[in-house]
Amino acid sequence: MRFQDAAPDARAIVYAGIQADPLVARTATLLADAGPAQRVLARAAMNGSTTDAAAWRTMFPTLFGAAAGSSSGPDADRERSEAILEASLAVAERGEQARQQFRGAIVESLTETLVRRRPGTTTVAVRRERRVLFDGVRAEIHPYDVTVETPGRAEAIDCKWGARGINADVLHQLDDARAHAADEDERLGVALVVFDAVRSCAVRLDRETAPHDSTRLVPLERLDELARDPTPP
Repeated sequence: MRFQDAAPDARAIVYAGIQADPLVARTATLLADAGPAQRVLARAAMNGSTTDAAAWRTMFPTLFGAAAGSSSGPDADRERSEAILEASLAVAERGEQARQQFRGAIVESLTETLVRRRPGTTTVAVRRERRVLFDGVRAEIHPYDVTVETPGRAEAIDCKWGARGINADVLHQLDDARAHAADEDERLGVALVVFDAVRSCAVRLDRETAPHDSTRLVPLERLDELARDPTPP
């Protein structure tokens, strides 16, 4: 089993420009330290149903009203909520196609940020846009969004904005990679990060017959689990 950079095709080159946009890194950094309700706010606001900030403040009174508060203090919590709302509306104001690309890039960047927080994980071990290759097996064209390339504790992670992104192709690719690694007496953890509610993910998975019992699902409510190593040292 070995890892390889993805081929720089036209799609990848265009998407790299989205990934490099400062708005992506800023939003991902804010969401990495956000609470569950703040992440729900970001998901709702980035969908673009309205870009009226006052409307969102009314819909999330616990984040912006007098009751807002956290262990870091109410002012700090409200400031973070305001920053998240501002960044989310900046994404929502993009055109439909650009908005979809920005949302996907933010989930990938957020995943990378949280994975890098795992104890003992070196910076060079966490990579983006990498393929996993196996001897005698035809290589997949599609790269994995985030990989952890630590010997004996490697992981391939795909990221999706919503539960609709869970489909047979994705599930098969993840499970096939895990199985091919096992054939080579290697361990490869596989995970699917979905910036959507666990219930939505469960409903979607119930409709899929592709194998996924060995694929770790990380929905919006459990994103902080990414900062913890899923395998014993």
